[in-house]
Amino acid sequence: MSGNPRNDLILDVKKLCMDFGGVRALSDLDLDVRTGEIVALIGPNGAGKTTFFDCVTGIDAPTSGDIFFIPPGKARRRINGLKPNLVTCLGMARTFQNIRLFPAMTALENVMIGRHCRSSAGIPGAIFRGKKTRKEEESIVIHSYRLLERFGLAKYTNELAGSLPYGVQRRIEIARAVATDPCLLLLDEPAAGMNLQETKELVELIRRLRDEDHISILLIEHDMKLVMNLSERIFVVEYGRRIAEGNPREIRVSPLVIRAYLGEDVEDA
Repeated sequence: MSGNPRNDLILDVKKLCMDFGGVRALSDLDLDVRTGEIVALIGPNGAGKTTFFDCVTGIDAPTSGDIFFIPPGKARRRINGLKPNLVTCLGMARTFQNIRLFPAMTALENVMIGRHCRSSAGIPGAIFRGKKTRKEEESIVIHSYRLLERFGLAKYTNELAGSLPYGVQRRIEIARAVATDPCLLLLDEPAAGMNLQETKELVELIRRLRDEDHISILLIEHDMKLVMNLSERIFVVEYGRRIAEGNPREIRVSPLVIRAYLGEDVEDA
C-alpha cells in the first residue's frame, strides 16, 4: 500500500464542533482518512488537535457534527459519544500527548493491558481460571512479547515502565495501542522527546505498521520534517478551524501555512 492509498474512507468527520463553556475549541472541522493512508494534523498549540482526537476516540462527546468510522469490510458507523473502550473494540486505537503508561507495571504488562480488549474470558474466567482462560492468557503474553521484540523493546520486558527513558516509553505506548489490533491508529505527538535516531526509527516503524499491518495512521506532530517525510496528506488547523489541506508539496508552498506554522526556513525533505 505504500504511497498508493485506496480511495475508500476509514474515518470521515463532518462539521465537528466542540465547546467548552463559552469557548469553541473546534468549529465545523472536516477531516477524513483513507484506508492505508498516513495523514497528519498540524497547527500551533491550542489549535484544537488533541481535542479533535478526544472527540474521535470517545473521551469527549462533540457539541455537534458527525464522526463516522468505517473499518475495512464493515458498515459505516456514527460513533459520536461512543465510550472509548467500545471505540477501541471497533478497531481504533490511540496514544496520548502525555504518556499514559502504568509506571509501576513492566513494559510487558503494559502491552498486555492493550491486548486484553481482544480476550473473551470475562469475569467468570478470571475468577475460575479454567483451561480456556489459561490458554488465552498465555496467548496474550506471547503476543505482547512479540510486539516488544518487533518494536526493539524486548530487553525492557521486565523493567518497570516508569523507570525507562522517555523515548522508550513512547514506543511502549505505541506497542500497547497496536496490541488492540487496530485498523486505524491515532498518534498524538509520537516523536515528542525523542532524539534524531529515535525519530528515524519511529518513522520506519510507522511505515511498517501501515505497509505490513495495513493500519491507517492519523498523527499530530510538531516535527515538520517528520510530517513532510511521512505524510501523504496534511490537514492544518488554527483556532479549531481547518485552514488548509493537501499533500506535503502543496502545504510546503502555501503562503498561509508557511507564515503561520512552518516558517520561511523549512528544510527540504
